[in-house]
Order: sequence, then structure tokens, then C-alpha cells
Amino acid sequence: MKKIYFLVLFAFLFLSCKETTQTKLVFLDEYVLADSIQFKNTIIGGLSGVDFANNHYYFVVDDAENPRILSANITISDNKIQAVKFKDVIFLADTTTNFYQQNALDLESVFVDEITHEFYLVSEGSIHTNKLPTIFKSDKNGRFLEEFQLPKNLSNIKSIKHNGAFEASSKSIDKKGFWVAMEAPLTMDGEEPTFTKTSSPIRITYFDKTLKKATKQFAYQLENITKPAKGNINLNGVTAILEYQENHFLIVERTYQSGYGSYGNIVRIFDATIDESSTNILEVNALKTSEFIPLKKRLLFNFEDIKNQLTDKIIDNIEGITFGPELPNGNKSLLLIADDNFQVYGKQLNQFILLELQAN
Repeated sequence: MKKIYFLVLFAFLFLSCKETTQTKLVFLDEYVLADSIQFKNTIIGGLSGVDFANNHYYFVVDDAENPRILSANITISDNKIQAVKFKDVIFLADTTTNFYQQNALDLESVFVDEITHEFYLVSEGSIHTNKLPTIFKSDKNGRFLEEFQLPKNLSNIKSIKHNGAFEASSKSIDKKGFWVAMEAPLTMDGEEPTFTKTSSPIRITYFDKTLKKATKQFAYQLENITKPAKGNINLNGVTAILEYQENHFLIVERTYQSGYGSYGNIVRIFDATIDESSTNILEVNALKTSEFIPLKKRLLFNFEDIKNQLTDKIIDNIEGITFGPELPNGNKSLLLIADDNFQVYGKQLNQFILLELQAN
């Protein structure tokens, strides 16, 4: 009887320890490319989204005048980024349709189907010129294939903030669909983050690949801004997401504040979870006037904590996150990339960040 008691106690303690084990991120390395590198008659910069597929990295370039995808090999060894070598440029060009000409291709995110080699692309459109954000697919040569239908609550251009629309996407763990996140709240959903706590929910939407439309949607609350204002721009929004377990996400929030020069970014990564209490808001048109339960979230990583290990103590404009190769200890690597805006707003970095994901 005493033996059975100890076995039950051991099992209880084991399960309790297992349940309290939490996901953790560990900084491994930083790699900075020189700015304005020429490659196949283009400039390397504006890296706004990244995906790792078939042992290659793919990036979208945030250049509405010349939308394109870059492929690269990145050598990682001894938990360090040893080299970044770009391999090809894929231009988006209309052939049998006028889809690219009819839409504003402000590309913000990409992921690749490893079997078909097709690109899934997310554009935030151009609200100022009355162009809605879009989600669409191209073949491996950049030719348009098909568009995904937007839900009603993401189709009202008057409710979308310019430069605050679709910013992030992630393959789903079930491989049957994908997730797309807004950067800023819709006007009928909440306020933009300020220096005090506000209700600032953005929408994260699941799209079914077969149905080619959204089938569920959830709210995620943005954090308030923590540094004092020095200029007239003080923004916080979601710039990248990654589903690392079913219904568990790494979500990158980036605060940008003018007046700080190269130190205007605060970048934090949160662990966010959909559970049985999370409200499916797909049919909800206005969160301001509705009751809802957002994703549960906790702060996982703050780049302020490791800024002394970064070039000039700068964390730049992080806008992409993807899994990388498995590390020697069996854990997954993560690669994050920064959009340097082609140096239009002053000195910025083509910055690559390598992290280790330690998950329970």
C-alpha cells in the first residue's frame, strides 16, 4: 500500500512539473548585412517577411514599385549565423490576369508550400488609395494563381488604418490552412495603443486552404507603449506571428517612436494561446460594442534585455519570424529579420536574429 502511495505521489509531482514547464526563448546570435547590397539588378533591403522551406529561406521585399521574393541560403553552425548568401530573385509579374496591376502590392509576409513550391503572400494594400489588403497565391515563378476571400469584418476599407492592415502570417500546424494577423486595431474594434492601458485588440484570422476563405478568428490585445514620447510618432503593433504548437503562437509586437533615432524600436515576443474560453469573433463586426475573450498572453522575450549583445545596442525594425534548422541539442531555431526601409528614414540595419525555442 505504501508503495502504491509513493507511485501515485511521484506521478502527481511529475505531471505537476510537466504542466508548469513553460516555453522559453534564448538569444543565440545576431548577423548584420551591409546596407544597399546590389543583387541581380535589385537592392537587398526591405525584408518584411521570412519563411524557411526545403532548406532555403524566402523573403518578401517591401517595395510596392517592384514587389519581389528573395531566396537565400543561411549557414548556421555552432549556434551562430556564419553566412547569408542570396540565391535568386522572383518578381511578381502578371501574365494571364491583371491582379497585380489592380491591387497595391505592399508585401508584408510570405510562406511556402513545401510540396507544390507555391508562395502564399500577404499584402497590406494601400488604404489611402482605396486598395484593400489582399492574401493570394503565386507559383514558384511569381505568376498569380488565386486570391483568398476576406471575411466581412476585414473588407470594410473605412475601418482599416493605413499601414496598419495585414502584417503577419504563419503556416498552421495542421497544414490545412494558415493564420494572418492585423498590425493595428480596426476603428470599430478599439483604440491604438497609447501610454496607458487601452482596449487595443487586433484580429488574427485562420484561412482554410481548401475553402479559400476564413473559418475562424480571434482577438489579441496589444500592449501599451512604455517609453516616454520624444516625437510625434508613437506606435505599437503586431509585425510577425508563428504558430509553434497547435493554437500556441509566438507574436512579435514592435513599438516604434520617433525622436529616438536608431533606438526608436522596442521589440517584444509574447506567447499567446487560443483555448476553450477564447471567443471566435469571425461574425463580430465591432469589438467595441461586443463582449469577447482574447487570446491569453505572457511576455516571453524582450530585446531590451539583450541589447548589449547587439550591434550598437540597436534592435531594429523586426518584421519577420520563422523556424530554422534543428539545433545540435534537438531544439528548434528561430530566425527573425528586420526591414531596413531601404535607409529612407535614416540609418537602419539589415539585421538577422537567431533564437533558440525551448518548448515543453
